[in-house]
Amino acid sequence: MTKKIKFLLSATLIAISSQIYASPSQGLTAEQMFQVLASEIGLQRGEASLAYQTYMSMARNTNDGRLAQRAMEIAIAANAPNLALDAARLWDELNPQEAKSVFGTLLMINQRWAESVQPAQAQLKTLKTIGEKEKLITSWRALMARAQDEDASLTAFYQIVQPIAHQLKDQELVYHFALSAEKAKQFNVMEKTLKDLITKNPSNKQALNALGYSYADRGIKLKEAESLLAKAYQLAPEDMMILDSVAWANYKLGKKELATQQLTQAFSGLPEAEIGAHLGEVLWMSSNKEAADMAWRKAEALDANNKTLKETLQRLWPHRVPQPSIVGKQQLWDGRFGVKIAGQNSNNGGSGGFTLSHDGQTDILDIRNPLGGPLAKITINASGAKLEDGDKIFEAHDADSLLQNYLGLPLPARGLSNWLNGQARVGSPASIERDPQYRTIKMIQDGWTMNFAWNAKNQLIKMDLERKTSNGPIEIKLLFETIDD
Repeated sequence: MTKKIKFLLSATLIAISSQIYASPSQGLTAEQMFQVLASEIGLQRGEASLAYQTYMSMARNTNDGRLAQRAMEIAIAANAPNLALDAARLWDELNPQEAKSVFGTLLMINQRWAESVQPAQAQLKTLKTIGEKEKLITSWRALMARAQDEDASLTAFYQIVQPIAHQLKDQELVYHFALSAEKAKQFNVMEKTLKDLITKNPSNKQALNALGYSYADRGIKLKEAESLLAKAYQLAPEDMMILDSVAWANYKLGKKELATQQLTQAFSGLPEAEIGAHLGEVLWMSSNKEAADMAWRKAEALDANNKTLKETLQRLWPHRVPQPSIVGKQQLWDGRFGVKIAGQNSNNGGSGGFTLSHDGQTDILDIRNPLGGPLAKITINASGAKLEDGDKIFEAHDADSLLQNYLGLPLPARGLSNWLNGQARVGSPASIERDPQYRTIKMIQDGWTMNFAWNAKNQLIKMDLERKTSNGPIEIKLLFETIDD
């Protein structure tokens, strides 16, 4: 959770944080009061996890929402948004009228966009003036700017704001609402909203560009799109995103040569993956596949997870990248790892063996010590991660944190099966460089820089990972056993 996101919650938390202490003895036994005091003392000693669990357990046993609220505050302070959300859910069950002031925001922080709609709407209804509502919506926009799934966040924004959209006075929020309407496939709403903005301000380049590009991208009203975009470009000739839109309209009008020139200029002036995707498509459709491939390679090095780029490649060149070999429904990797952590002690780190299996949406990672004995088994799926060590079971929403906290080693587990296939993990930007056979030879994602080595059968034989931290670099080497066909 970033400092800015924590600040967005602070105003709400300051207003409500004193409630649990207003009458601390109300409804609590002497033993429970002792647990509260012990937890607060533990917090001062850095035992946030124990304090959180104590408050959550007490909240369930007493049905006291104040205790769940306090657990949520502890999790936020400890930079654990997933635990904060669990506490907020319990608080909402026990005291829904109080919890609604923060529940929707926590859902957004945890990327639970669809679930955030109802509590966010409920929170808006508690505010009296449109100014107060716009201030809250503006704070949500800051969270949505960090969305891993832009389409999902914009669709949620549309659903949250739609009931009061006609009241909005802030033109930036109105414009953002129009973009969200398009993602929700409410094209009539989008068009009407953008046209209203243009009527009020004929020099609104953002609205002109958005409406013109939407027409061009959908292949409708192309002459009107051309006119709208020409005006937007006249207002801002230095804006390469607008030039990209102009070129895209020209491409849809059949002016491929002009579109190529404009997209080449735009990509040079503003190296963005979406512009590179457009340039590659125009070159591809102009039968210049070598130049198209070069443009797409540059775009992948900028952000291989860009939605437009991925959709373009899937549509025009679906078999460009070698597909992973799968036995039945399962993929399997077996090998050894070595970890070196720089710092005060140069011997920090560890080594051992591992087996990773990927089946559908589930990864199972078995980690062994250098002698082959089992260390831990971690199961990763969409709902979170579970680590098993004999009879002990630990669960968390994030697999990387689970391994770090339990083994003390910064082994990447989240998205590892994607990486071992040379693919980026969905949900965060990634840079990919490929060899002449289109195999990934270098990837940067989640702070890790990865280098790959493949054999002639396109099997991964070695992978080196490095991540820089405030305490120095972390280096991981993975060596794989190859499987004969």
